[in-house]
Amino acid sequence: QMPGTARHDREMAIQAKRNLSKTTDPVERLRLQCLARGSAGIKGLGRAFRIMDDDNSRTLDFKEFVKGLNDYAMMIEKEEAEEIFRIFDKDGNGTINFDEFLVTLRPPMSKARKEIIMQAFRKLDKSGDGVITIEDLRGVYNAKHHPKYQNGDWTEDQVFRAFLDNFDSPYDKDGKVTTEEFMNYYAGVSASIDTDVYFIVMMKNAWKL
Repeated sequence: QMPGTARHDREMAIQAKRNLSKTTDPVERLRLQCLARGSAGIKGLGRAFRIMDDDNSRTLDFKEFVKGLNDYAMMIEKEEAEEIFRIFDKDGNGTINFDEFLVTLRPPMSKARKEIIMQAFRKLDKSGDGVITIEDLRGVYNAKHHPKYQNGDWTEDQVFRAFLDNFDSPYDKDGKVTTEEFMNYYAGVSASIDTDVYFIVMMKNAWKL
């Protein structure tokens, strides 16, 4: 089955919830809470933090960090939040870099998995500018097989847009998918696939790499 589909996401969410009861590691608990929301869970938390980051510094102090977690409805005790914040505030200056935070929160991926994800990204990013747009998809993704295109509900561009929305940050769908968003999405998918071999075969089939 195609990764990121509703069924795949449901299975991943069930697995994450099951593991949540077994772990006491605060970072792992936060990661699992995100994954319990499906492949887009970690991206969504990133989006909540971006909204908190009023001055565009890409850093958060403890108050902003807690507000971001609360806004995203993460069930987390204050002590646990403090512990996570301390882990990420490496230089002890009272702020954390949220890009670094999200990269650490992503389920760990092997080099082989990251490479195949980037291969897929480069194939879709025809213009090579590091962002996938509707224009990029025109020659790479065939919209004509989509059932909604076939029955006349959607135009080709609407099919492309729906496709991009899969990978886009859940609350900030701008029709553009960055390398980071693509990587965060597949980190979610990757978390539920045990072997590199299976992950790579699945990516090759999905993207005809």
